[in-house]
Amino acid sequence: MKSPPARTAAPFLAVAFALGAAGSFPLAAFEEPRTFTASEIVPAYRIAGPHHRVREHAQGDGYLIQFVIDSDYGTYDCVGIGELQRRVEEIRAISTLVAISKGDLFAEGIKKSVETPLEAVKNIVEDPAGAVVQVPKSVGHFFEKIGSGIGNAARQAGDKNEDPAPAETKKEIGKGLGRVIKNAAGFDKAKLECARQLGIDPYTDNARLQEEMDKVTWAFFAGGLPLKIGVSVASSGASRVLGATEFVGMPDDLYQLTPSELDFRDRRTLKDIGLSPERIDALFANPHLTRSLRHRIIVRLTDLSGSGRGDIVDLVAACDSLWRCYFLADVIQLLRIRQQTQPYVSYGVYGRLLVALTRDGVLEIAAPVDYLSWTETVAGFASRDDINAVEKRRLLLRGKASPEAKRQLKASGWELVFFPQ
Repeated sequence: MKSPPARTAAPFLAVAFALGAAGSFPLAAFEEPRTFTASEIVPAYRIAGPHHRVREHAQGDGYLIQFVIDSDYGTYDCVGIGELQRRVEEIRAISTLVAISKGDLFAEGIKKSVETPLEAVKNIVEDPAGAVVQVPKSVGHFFEKIGSGIGNAARQAGDKNEDPAPAETKKEIGKGLGRVIKNAAGFDKAKLECARQLGIDPYTDNARLQEEMDKVTWAFFAGGLPLKIGVSVASSGASRVLGATEFVGMPDDLYQLTPSELDFRDRRTLKDIGLSPERIDALFANPHLTRSLRHRIIVRLTDLSGSGRGDIVDLVAACDSLWRCYFLADVIQLLRIRQQTQPYVSYGVYGRLLVALTRDGVLEIAAPVDYLSWTETVAGFASRDDINAVEKRRLLLRGKASPEAKRQLKASGWELVFFPQ
């Protein structure tokens, strides 16, 4: 998968950090963002594998480090170590699914789904009105009725046309399946189980991974075969297999609830913590949020104490890209961890910057960065009048900072607290 052109954290974080000029700091004191060698900051098992290699040149932007992954399934541009970790695990999952799709069990599943189409379709077609009296009699016919999904196929269940599907339609088994059966009863749960066994995000934006999950899940599900992908993962050549909760930090209910069930629960959760319908709708309307990331953010919000959580939701709802949504999710997670030892009484937003106030009046700001350099924008942040109006200030850093950045921040009155990456 070829990602969009290289993205940088600088514009986003600059707006969040900088209020204007860099105060009284001399221009000569500013650092240029560092260039890194990937192997010096990324574990060897992530640098290279049977199906990928991370390029050695890794450019920092003063906050996050950008990486490029070359793989058998495309090139990935990654903003930050977090995205690099996700993409490497997704490549591993794709390779596992591709291997399964070339195996005898997959072929058996496809064969059974074609030989017993009535059972296969009966297992997946859901008619909300309960009015389905007949089902398509072949997988090819089922694909021909794509329309607006299963609902359209159900409305046309009485169609007597049983002409075989053209050859090109049959080739769309993996590609079109997600569109056709995305609302199917039973299939959703089977796909969630597939993602759980792989240890990946079931709602990932990785199109190739979604396609492979659809294809393999369909073969096992429609063919009436047990889904045992975990066994294949263990023998796929990966240096270490991570469980879903361990790697992606997903709540268990993400794999237990169908998409509609998850949406219903998340809306109810937001309502229970006092958010208005308008705020809830705005969050759900953000097209850049995946369902899983939104759910993780909501779970983290419920764990936060203090007032102002509605302001956090507004900030996420206004976020204009997926990777920036991930960054805000990391900010919330860092505050969530911090409050276990330093309870908060309230939260606020300064521009795009999320802040938290402790019981003893300290303003804390979470910065889940890879490597913080003393750039002009960071200097601008350090000298912001609105933030410096609070006497006690702490910067929570998940990652590293240059010696100059640490020195200048401390000289500007900031206390630094470091968290492991």
